[in-house]
Amino acid sequence: MIFCEIIQKLKGTNTNSRETNKHKKRKLYNREEQLSLRSKLFGGGEESKRKMRSPRTLEVWKLGTVNYLKSLKLQDKLVSERKANRIPDTLLSLQHPPTYTLGKRRTDHNLLIPEAELKSIGAELHYTQRGGDITFHGPRQAVLYPILSLRSIGFGARSYVEALERSMIEFASLYGVKARPGNKCETGVWVGDGKIGAIGVRISSGITCHGMAFNIDPDMKYFEHIVPCGIADKEVTSLRRETDAQLPSDEVIHEQLVSCLAKVFSYDDVVWKEDPSAILDTLEDED
Repeated sequence: MIFCEIIQKLKGTNTNSRETNKHKKRKLYNREEQLSLRSKLFGGGEESKRKMRSPRTLEVWKLGTVNYLKSLKLQDKLVSERKANRIPDTLLSLQHPPTYTLGKRRTDHNLLIPEAELKSIGAELHYTQRGGDITFHGPRQAVLYPILSLRSIGFGARSYVEALERSMIEFASLYGVKARPGNKCETGVWVGDGKIGAIGVRISSGITCHGMAFNIDPDMKYFEHIVPCGIADKEVTSLRRETDAQLPSDEVIHEQLVSCLAKVFSYDDVVWKEDPSAILDTLEDED
């Protein structure tokens, strides 16, 4: 009799244990369901994130060809205004006359032509406070200078540079060109072993300036006078060299590149400013 009672109690304990385990599993399953639901609501891609935040506007100035020093002065002015929240995130879309620029590391040894001879090839040299090494800017190269608040868009310095790379990679894909980010110690965007897009940025109090340059069809002879971006064993390439597609006008290409950047940075609205004098003349008024 006592033995039967003990067996019965043990069975009851096992039953209770199974019920408890079922209850725990059900609670765990509920937790998994909750996490899944939360992921769908809050982590379900850029569209969900876009709906949860305030709309972002990017103001784009189409400036045509601008002297490099004037573009530096304009960027300084816009950075100050962005810091004071007097302007929204702003993008300068332009080209430069033939110009070599050095970053703050001052790697003059990567300029392979005497500075005194630059004038004979129609080029200038300028020193800047951006990151990166020596590079060339010139006609048929799309240059974008974003003046953005990284805090407002939730980017750090590294993710910002990676987003610039993705913008150029997405743009290249429009013409069937498979571009990629650089390998270790290689900045910018590459097609095979040829560099097609350069990046050099400056960030001050969370506000960006300088930016990126994408080679459409520049005069490649200018690159022979430098070690582009300080990488001696690599070549420079262009969209013209890498695609069989018919290229549209430079203006259309600039607009496409801007649109790719706006998409990567999740801007909801792009406001185009097509009167360069409206912003460039303000620099002359201050002189």
